[in-house]
Amino acid sequence: MSFLDYFISALFLQAGYNSALVAIGAGLLGLAGGGAGAFIFLRKRALVSDAISHATLPGVGIAFMLMVALGGDGRWLPGLIIGSAISSGIGLLMVEWITRQTRLTEDAAIGAVLSVFFGLGIVLLTIIQTMSSGRQAGLENFLLGSTAGMLISEATTIAIAGALATAFVFMLRRPMTLVAFDPEYAATTGINVRHIDLAMMGLALIVTVIGLKIVGLILIVALLIIPPVTARFWTNQVGPMIGIAAAIGGLSGYVGAVLSAAVTSLPTGPIIVLVAFGFFVISALFSPLRGGLASALRHWRFQRRVHRRQGLLALARREPIYDGFTLRILRHSGMIRRDGVATLRGKTASQKAARDEARWAMARRILPDDSAIERYDGLTPIEDMMTQDQIDEIDRVIAEQTGAPA
Repeated sequence: MSFLDYFISALFLQAGYNSALVAIGAGLLGLAGGGAGAFIFLRKRALVSDAISHATLPGVGIAFMLMVALGGDGRWLPGLIIGSAISSGIGLLMVEWITRQTRLTEDAAIGAVLSVFFGLGIVLLTIIQTMSSGRQAGLENFLLGSTAGMLISEATTIAIAGALATAFVFMLRRPMTLVAFDPEYAATTGINVRHIDLAMMGLALIVTVIGLKIVGLILIVALLIIPPVTARFWTNQVGPMIGIAAAIGGLSGYVGAVLSAAVTSLPTGPIIVLVAFGFFVISALFSPLRGGLASALRHWRFQRRVHRRQGLLALARREPIYDGFTLRILRHSGMIRRDGVATLRGKTASQKAARDEARWAMARRILPDDSAIERYDGLTPIEDMMTQDQIDEIDRVIAEQTGAPA
């Protein structure tokens, strides 16, 4: 079977029960990671999730040693998850304690905890590799993630845990949203901000520990951060952002797991992260709200409006126009002939632009506190921003000062 045939079969859950369960579990993991990561991103605590992920490694090593000491093979996934959860929980509490009880900033505390815990974990893995008992082979897959050879029981555990994490994100979305945007106001409504902060970090912890087998502890932070950052390109509203982040995370996990299953030599974690990065690149380029191409198009249109406006004002004042771009815009819109002389349409438009400019100048004098004055961009016609009564008053004042009829 070719790669494409296997990929399509796996994409539609036809490549075997185990592959289907792994893909579903990775999708649920991404769904929970994107949703939880959105709140962490809004709370501006993305680096904390990095500390959590690196703090899991000592727990994996210690849990392995304990299970071997108790007569097991050391690679029982629930035991490794429990060990990593305890270890990362201790790391999280240490970051909070250092931040609250010392003068160190949060990023300094994160750097200290991250490096110490990760260094301890590497030492423990090195010791494990020298052990004569236990089945330590494959334990390094927790660094980058791998679904090759994953047992059905392990895939089931990950799928169930991912579904539970997604449910927790949904249940806590309202208080977490309030704390993420305005913790002071949240406190006045009776919400315990510290507990909600810990709940956010707890969700990040859950996603991290259940994603160790699939994504790996080094790259799991990407599944928490890339989806909400990508979603931010598409919306300014919290609700849609959380939904989009969860969807991008879920698709990244699902498609990445399918690709990794199709090419067993590729590690799962990096593939999932690269798929998420692909969504990021597409969003960064093509999002109509903040995408690079949309921003470039809006800038180009704004430049055209500026040059057209300045060109019309120059025609009204009978000033020469030297800028080539301005001349091209006026010719293309039929405002001037090829020899630079204004057409009838150009004369009408230039008179209207000059009248609009005079109205705005007078409005700034007689209505300095009007909100339209603050919002005026130098291009929008006054009719689109002020009432007819205001415009009539402006025309009356202009007529009194110039002696012309209003």
